[in-house]
Amino acid sequence: MTITANFPNVTVTTAANVYFGGKCVSHGITLADGTKKSVGVILPASLTFNTGAPEIMECVAGSCDYKLDGTDAWVTSAAGSQFSVPGNAKFEIRVSEGFEAYHYICHFG
Repeated sequence: MTITANFPNVTVTTAANVYFGGKCVSHGITLADGTKKSVGVILPASLTFNTGAPEIMECVAGSCDYKLDGTDAWVTSAAGSQFSVPGNAKFEIRVSEGFEAYHYICHFG
């Protein structure tokens, strides 16, 4: 898979979304066609997220381990990979201490 390097012609929400005491920080972007995404970073931590809409998490740098709700297996996502999360679900994500932060693009819907 090719890593998304940039998005031309976007509107960026300048105020950051800060979660879990700053362990996850993201910015919303809107593409020219109205598609919404977020780009962000997760620092070393173990976090649980809830989704509204389905999401595709694309790793652009670093890595994380994730576990989807209802599963017992942790799976690694590294630069160039992605994983899907159903809507109205939760998932756990962890970035290990001493590792590079997980840089991501969240594709909604």
